[in-house]
Amino acid sequence: MIIKPKVRGFICTTAHPQGCAANVQSQIEFIKDKGAIAGAPKNVLVIGCSNGYGLASRITAAFGGGANTLGVCFEKPPTDKRTASAGYYNTAAFEQIARDEGLYAETINGDAFSNECKDKAIALAQANMGKIDLIVYSLGAPRRQDPITGELYTSTLKPINKGYTAKNLNTDSLTITDITVEPATQEEIDHTVKVMGGEDWELWIKALKQADVLADGCNTVSYTYLGDKLTWPIYGHATIGKAKEDLDRAAKAINAELQDINGKANVAVLKALVTQSSSAIPIMPLYISLLYKVMKEEGTHEGCIQQLYRLFTEGLYSDSPRLDDSNRYRMDDLEMKAEVQAKVEELWPQVTEENLFQLTDYKSYHEDFLRLFGFGWEGVDYEADVSPMVEADFK
Repeated sequence: MIIKPKVRGFICTTAHPQGCAANVQSQIEFIKDKGAIAGAPKNVLVIGCSNGYGLASRITAAFGGGANTLGVCFEKPPTDKRTASAGYYNTAAFEQIARDEGLYAETINGDAFSNECKDKAIALAQANMGKIDLIVYSLGAPRRQDPITGELYTSTLKPINKGYTAKNLNTDSLTITDITVEPATQEEIDHTVKVMGGEDWELWIKALKQADVLADGCNTVSYTYLGDKLTWPIYGHATIGKAKEDLDRAAKAINAELQDINGKANVAVLKALVTQSSSAIPIMPLYISLLYKVMKEEGTHEGCIQQLYRLFTEGLYSDSPRLDDSNRYRMDDLEMKAEVQAKVEELWPQVTEENLFQLTDYKSYHEDFLRLFGFGWEGVDYEADVSPMVEADFK
């Protein structure tokens, strides 16, 4: 079939297998060009491994440190008539390249929140890997079923205490209008914390430790975004923010859990980028388009793989990591520079539908969004007849 992007809101319902492979290859080449990472881990578990920061984490560990990697994701396989999800193609490409270079790479395609998935990961680690010395928790999911009670929780993107009205870019119509989001109920806040907070991260670490598959001195990290004034009302000071606060609580609890094996847990604050998750959050497409403009002009723009390389070399495996008062790695330092935020805030009220492409870098935002699904990569013939059927032996 001729595979073209079919975009609906913040979702692209198609993915290009060759384009997704090009995406993976591009990130691998970046890491290889940087050379070996000193002190890099050798046995790595990435929970949420198929897109964005999770995928970049796995690539950095494998090709920056020669690590054996076990990934966990929940992705849709292809059929004769429908493409797979982008994460499926990304992961299949990663596994193929890693194995071709003699690296162990295995992936579980299943519900990471379930006890069954945790048990399967432990069994694979025991059978095929040494003890795990890095656990990356990079899961992004809209719903979570509690593995004990069976209750299903759904997250929401809402402010807290009072409604919020702000300028918003509709990426379908390229219209700019005010959007009003009503405040969350306490139940919605609680559900969002259940889905996006640190409880499942804790459960993973407890299960792994109980099974004795964690190395002495192991690291675990979970990712968050904090933002600044423009995004606080819908992000930091909203339901997502409450969930992200719970990650800090979980990190302290995990540190206590790992104390006897000299392990440590940290939250890492990463910069705003085009991801499938960020595209769904009101105001973020416009904010990120402005941020791209400002940071590219300054020469400080980074993508997922650049952020993860810095996390490994300036955070996780550095003798002098950049930590804030809450013991979080701060990889968003370039985005949070006062002059960058001041420029974005200055441009924000000036943006209109007429000057969108002049005042912002929406062009790059849109291109990066399509690249997430394998479209727009150089060297890929998008007019060629391509089979969506890519084999993968996920567990």
